[in-house]
Amino acid sequence: MRKNPPEKVSEDKVVFDVSEIEPILSGPSLHLKPWKPVSIKLSTGETMLIREAKLEEAPTLLSYLKKFLDLDYDFYDIVGARVYSEVLGWYRNRLKDPYTLLGIVDGKVVGFANGRLLNKDINISLHTMAFRRGGRIGAVMYYAKTYYAFEILENKEFWATYESYNGWKRWGIGMAQPSYPWPEYQHELGGARVYYVTKEYWDAVVKKYISDMVGADFEPVTEELLKRNENIYMPETLEE
Repeated sequence: MRKNPPEKVSEDKVVFDVSEIEPILSGPSLHLKPWKPVSIKLSTGETMLIREAKLEEAPTLLSYLKKFLDLDYDFYDIVGARVYSEVLGWYRNRLKDPYTLLGIVDGKVVGFANGRLLNKDINISLHTMAFRRGGRIGAVMYYAKTYYAFEILENKEFWATYESYNGWKRWGIGMAQPSYPWPEYQHELGGARVYYVTKEYWDAVVKKYISDMVGADFEPVTEELLKRNENIYMPETLEE
């Protein structure tokens, strides 16, 4: 779009440095409190570390997520495509206030969970993936996001939606999440129905979810466990 200036100007061109544009395109940040690494004993007997993903680990995740695009069952393709764009958005600084959590066993990434903050009160759940069957890894990773929202970030609400039947059953129904009236409230993932957890509901009911589901709770981590999982690798297959 072009429009002539309303008066004479001394220069016909205004040049911007990209470092001046970047703060506008990347948007403001709430400067999230960091996730403190925790461990949990899985039903398989293994100890899983849950820590924040490092930005330099994004290419490793992206390369693995590409494989899901060709799976045309159980909604792997659309979940894979959306998670790929979310990780890329985080990597390229085009996602507002994102967080990315990894579940790691002996260096192997077996679980993934991410989300972002709409504002200081509302936490938007994006996706949860288990890269290995067994151990209820998906449930643990989903719970980690809600824990992060209420216990660390002190959000008032946690919003989610579901693309797959399994996700809706395990967490929407599993946590007995109510939903807001649609279409007045819409989740950013395709405008679907918003399921939510409030801080009051978290304290009263959901906070016990992980101990009931897995039979264990989050534990502090040791330096040895952190070191053992410092360098990550992805599973060889999509469903080990």
